[in-house]
Amino acid sequence: MDVSSIAKLSTSIAETGQRQEVNLAVLKKAQQIQASTATQLLDALPSVQGANLPPHLGNKINTTA
Repeated sequence: MDVSSIAKLSTSIAETGQRQEVNLAVLKKAQQIQASTATQLLDALPSVQGANLPPHLGNKINTTA
């Protein structure tokens, strides 16, 4: 194996590692943004407590439909 080919291989491996680190950082940031957006959407939902529904609603599930 030639010294220059070893240097090229080493450089290629280092560049690949850096690209993977950057891709991972971008992925983590995208996940943080999605989590933040999901939290905002959930917080925007109206409260069910203030709906003044009858107390019997939601106590039974019709399984014979």
